[in-house]
Amino acid sequence: MSAEAADREAATSSRPCTPPQTCWFEFLLEESLLEKHLRKPCPDPAPVQLIVQFLEQASKPSVNEQNQVQPPPDNKRNRILKLLALKVAAHLKWDLDILEKSLSVPVLNMLLNELLCVSKVPPGTKHVDMDLATLPPTTAMAILLYNRWAIRTIVQSSFPVKQAKPGPPQLSVMNQMQQEKELTENILKVLKEQASDSILVLEAALKLNKDLYVHTMRTLDLLAMEPGMVNGETESSTAGLKIKTEEMQCQVCYDLGAAYFQQGSTNSAAYENAREKFFRTKELIAEIGSLSLHCTIDEKRLAGYCQACDVLVPSSDITSQQLTPYSQVHICLRSGNYKEVIKIFIEDNSTFRLPVQFRQSVQRELFQKAQQGNEALDEICFKVCACNTVRDILEGRTISVQFNQLFLRPNKEKIDFLLEVCSRSINLEKSSDSLKENMASFLKNVCLGLEDLQYVFMISSHELFITLLKDEERKLLVDQMRKRSPRVNLCIKPVTSFYDIPASASVNIGQLEHQLILSVDPWRIRQILIELHGMTSERQFWTVSNKWEVPSVYSGVILGIKDSLTRDLVYILMAKGLHCSTVKDFSHAKQLFAACLELVTEFSPKLRQVTLNEMLLLDIYTHEAGTGQSGERPPSDLISRVRGYLEMRLPDIPLRQVIAEECVAFMLNWKENEYLTLQVPAFLLQSNPYVKLGQLLAATIKELPGPKESRRTAKDLWEVVVQICSVSSQHKRGNDGRVSLIKQRESTLGIMYRSELLSFIKKLREPLVLTIILSLFVKLHNVREDIVNDITAEHISIWPSSIPNLQSVDFEAVAITVKELVRYAGSINPNNHSWLVIQADIYFATNQYSAALHYYLQAGAVCSDFFNKAVPPDVYTDQVAILCQFLREIDYKTAFKSLQEQNSHDAMDSYYDYIWDVTILEYLTYLHHKRGETDKRQIAIKAIGQTELNASNPEEVLQLAAQRRKKKFLQAMAKLYF
Repeated sequence: MSAEAADREAATSSRPCTPPQTCWFEFLLEESLLEKHLRKPCPDPAPVQLIVQFLEQASKPSVNEQNQVQPPPDNKRNRILKLLALKVAAHLKWDLDILEKSLSVPVLNMLLNELLCVSKVPPGTKHVDMDLATLPPTTAMAILLYNRWAIRTIVQSSFPVKQAKPGPPQLSVMNQMQQEKELTENILKVLKEQASDSILVLEAALKLNKDLYVHTMRTLDLLAMEPGMVNGETESSTAGLKIKTEEMQCQVCYDLGAAYFQQGSTNSAAYENAREKFFRTKELIAEIGSLSLHCTIDEKRLAGYCQACDVLVPSSDITSQQLTPYSQVHICLRSGNYKEVIKIFIEDNSTFRLPVQFRQSVQRELFQKAQQGNEALDEICFKVCACNTVRDILEGRTISVQFNQLFLRPNKEKIDFLLEVCSRSINLEKSSDSLKENMASFLKNVCLGLEDLQYVFMISSHELFITLLKDEERKLLVDQMRKRSPRVNLCIKPVTSFYDIPASASVNIGQLEHQLILSVDPWRIRQILIELHGMTSERQFWTVSNKWEVPSVYSGVILGIKDSLTRDLVYILMAKGLHCSTVKDFSHAKQLFAACLELVTEFSPKLRQVTLNEMLLLDIYTHEAGTGQSGERPPSDLISRVRGYLEMRLPDIPLRQVIAEECVAFMLNWKENEYLTLQVPAFLLQSNPYVKLGQLLAATIKELPGPKESRRTAKDLWEVVVQICSVSSQHKRGNDGRVSLIKQRESTLGIMYRSELLSFIKKLREPLVLTIILSLFVKLHNVREDIVNDITAEHISIWPSSIPNLQSVDFEAVAITVKELVRYAGSINPNNHSWLVIQADIYFATNQYSAALHYYLQAGAVCSDFFNKAVPPDVYTDQVAILCQFLREIDYKTAFKSLQEQNSHDAMDSYYDYIWDVTILEYLTYLHHKRGETDKRQIAIKAIGQTELNASNPEEVLQLAAQRRKKKFLQAMAKLYF
């Protein structure tokens, strides 16, 4: 059996996972009703929903007398259902763009396999072995459609897809999603195995020189008739919808181009094939016109593909003058013509055509090659960096650290090149004053940073410098240089002995200290310190920069090292490592800590453990900022090291509280709740407040499924947080003898301050942990006696409902904390409906009704596919109901009272189509009659007269009418706010 036939059999024995819309498909089994339905301007259900519905019903397995599940029977009803699905697709003109956008891979696979069946594709025969030229037009077109879809699906599966954040787990939905995922993976596996065959089939299609035809609703009707009544019409050259050869080739070329482009990542020769196909597609679009009915190409995407191909595979007949700057740079990098890259960058400094990010990426690529041992690139790296630096200063950005590092040891060649770049990057006659000022400021700063007066003179005597700076500015610069070097008689013109001025020891020390501040290379830092200590033994070089900060718990140990060189080196390595970790330069931080560890291991077990602790924190940061962002679990050894840190009992080891804080947050984020609940040593719970808090959170989560009376830990957590949010009070006797009460905002009785708790919570990302914390603070907010509108939250029932001493709680701080936490939770997942409802409740409680409605609508939209499904009752409770008729028991009293108000909007009658309760509509009719509002009364009467609101209708029809109006109303409201 062929791959296609096997795929077809697998697909037809499985079910699509999209739930059907009841009440509709039974009506549409009658073909005349289907065609009538499809002719509506906006049919509901939509055509693609009908396809899913028909195929689902046709693929339902049967159960025999022994209660055994059997494959779907091949009976007349199922054949009609499959035919109806094909007819809907024919109504959509077999547009793969529409079908792929709305149908899942399993459903579309089933649909196209049915098309192959009805198009008389011989079973058991590979498509690649069939001669398309000899096949009936509709058969050939069915094969092309299937194979176009196959390679398009493979290409689409290679793109990264942002996973949707899951809502509350529902076993049936999860099972359904898992089944669809497995089925999709199986189909993709088959498609990828036959990808080469599909490409050959499509390449063969490009050689056809005849028009093809695709099945229409009429030709599908003919297929359903008895063989004797067809008269061979479906196989003639004029049956079906005509697809011109050029239109077919245009679509096939585009799809083949995308397939070849996707293969280019592993086979660079494929880019040439992609380029050929994309440019042929452009030619065909020009021939047939972009308004073709049967050829839909995303021309913006095609242009992007063509531009990428221009860069990756430039055509040999295009001269360098016609290439874009991107292409020129790419070609030069591939060929090693770095001088041309520098030339392009200098020219771009005056045109600003290349984005700064692109130029920086080229610079990074060259630096990486240089660091891998290619010393010949050192000069190129400086020149590219100089070009980019000049571009930066012209646009008002700061000078990069890399340029400062490369310019630590200037020479005549570097100064000459820098002046050349500056001169060629600015047109003194046409440039704006701001550009000239930026350039002049840059040249002055370069002079002030140079120690060698020879190089200062090279710049100050250059024509560009003299033109940009006025005489007064140049004299001021000379004065600044003279004050910095009082022994040197600096003048604008060189004197005879200028080049013979010796460099003093103080100048050399200053240069080395400058390099020491900028360097992040541990071995270079060590070398500089050795040189400095060789020059003088009187200085403590760890004090050179006030930016070098080491926590006081560490500095006491480090500064106790007797050897001054070792003391300076350990302090500076630790300070620079901590700084790099803070600015997320993790690679340099790792190098610095590794060098520090190697050094202190020889003489200090205490500092060795300190460095290991900081390396653990660095690894946590690195994982969380890297693969952890995409949900990849941390390696097991990192989890083991975190546990080891939490259980560490080494005496006299200086510890930073932030490491324990990050370790506990790390364990909670990666659901290591079993460890936090059962395995944390008891001494740690007493000594570390973050471990205590983590243990209570983990145990509370573990007890959630149990009965309420068994949730002891929730009560303990509640008491801990209440204590943190309490205020300590003291009494003071005044001059008049009366005692007054003074409140202090932060109590010292809790295990930590509220600000520390908030800081810790903002390190958490696990949704359930955040939900538990949010519900606790919401409950604490609600226990106030003066609360009018409670805030709702998930799991709020697990907390105690009262506090013995309400006056001890700082409820103002609690309210601020709730708002902060909701804002933070929203930054983690803006589509969590329970968090959105909390935000809405907060706005509602503070009388900000418009903002509240915005978030109520958003909460409903994210959990109902923009109201295409019913909003869960736990989201729109009776307290959140937007209209009186949304309540489980309709509140007629409030509805009638609201309708009687005279301040209703003039366009209120435009919403009558959204009302499904006949009693409310009848009251509206009476009210408008009473007011003499004839036009509005007629609109209300028209709304009542709709057949689906007839009270005699079955209950399910009335419910369907209500659901449709509720959906349309909510969508209309959402469009006003989103």
